Amino acid sequence: MEMNLERVRTNVEQATTEDLLDRATIYRHEMEPDALDLIDRELARRNVTQHVVEEHLADRGDVLSRADGTIVVCSFCHRPAIESAIGWHRLFGKVPLFPRLISRCELHLEE
Repeated sequence: MEMNLERVRTNVEQATTEDLLDRATIYRHEMEPDALDLIDRELARRNVTQHVVEEHLADRGDVLSRADGTIVVCSFCHRPAIESAIGWHRLFGKVPLFPRLISRCELHLEE
């Protein structure tokens, strides 16, 4: 599948700095080189220094990864997960239907 660089560029320009920092650090090995180049340029345009990038990576702490090295993503957002546990898949957010693995980032640990 061919990557549409214009679409990626638009996505990168609209992304939050935190999201770009996640992509440039935690998800880096899963990204296409051309997309990483766009992300790195956008971070530089936003005056994000290498020190800020390193701090962001250190602040993320231990994120979960699979055996193949890919990062586990939070079940509730796109941030990297730090915890996984069995929970319930709920109908309309209320009626428990069946157990499933739920992964959570630091923002969703309480849910």
